Amino acid sequence: MSTVTRTQGGGPAAIQIVVGAAIIRGGELLAAQRADPPQLRGRWELPGGKVDPGEADTEALVRECREELGVEIALGARLGGDVAMPVRPGAVGAVLRVWAARVVEGEPRPLEHMALRWLGPEALDEVDWLPADVPFLDAVRPLLQSDGQRGGNRDGAAPTR
Repeated sequence: MSTVTRTQGGGPAAIQIVVGAAIIRGGELLAAQRADPPQLRGRWELPGGKVDPGEADTEALVRECREELGVEIALGARLGGDVAMPVRPGAVGAVLRVWAARVVEGEPRPLEHMALRWLGPEALDEVDWLPADVPFLDAVRPLLQSDGQRGGNRDGAAPTR
């Protein structure tokens, strides 16, 4: 659920929870290129979005991937801890929480992004990531290598022999 903390004076100080999916398939990570807002346009992120009031973090992440990518996902382990996001003028503070994930239905499409790109471990540093996503890349690298060694195919099926 969304978190509300208290200020030193006892009043509520809302913290927006933002969730992201490290969607992995065939040893590659799905990256999404932002279209909006203008100051973030063209930069790359893990798909996801804001947790609505009363919504569980994991429910929000599944919903956001459905809305942004047109896919159903299954969540794996949470990666790392909360990462503070840059504060925008007039906005409350926010933290990013990320889970490993895989597509279980559909093919990702950029419904709200400029583009999508599958990145192998060697290509993770080739895109201009948003600052809050960068700390999660080190946790993702070993997942890409182990997924690639298992021989996962792009469609998520087991390799044929």
